[in-house]
Amino acid sequence: MCRRHSTGQGERGAAAVEFALVLPVLLVLLLGIVEFGRVFNVQVSVTNAAREGARVMAIENDPALARAAATAAAPSVNPAIGAGNITVTPSDCDGGGTARVTIDYPVDLLTGWFDFLPPINLTGTGVMLCGG
Repeated sequence: MCRRHSTGQGERGAAAVEFALVLPVLLVLLLGIVEFGRVFNVQVSVTNAAREGARVMAIENDPALARAAATAAAPSVNPAIGAGNITVTPSDCDGGGTARVTIDYPVDLLTGWFDFLPPINLTGTGVMLCGG
């Protein structure tokens, strides 16, 4: 005797229940990927901005110009990098030394679903020889 499986109403309901159970996990995974991508993008921008600030400090020997260049080098970072987030050392770049620009930037997450995590602070550092 051969039994046939019928695809009836009960099986469609089971598929809907399974989908309802899996959907939250998939959404959290998708939002996690989006948040990680954004944080990685901000990290790259902060590092590039620090490198640009160090370049300007090494050439111009002016900490204010270095801070302005670092801020301008990351236009996609929102909120913008402030002068208080940027450290320029040493304050006088004489020949033979190195200029170091460090940017400490706290990242805000987009979705708000991961607010239970500790704050994410990114650091970007750029170092160049003084004198260009």
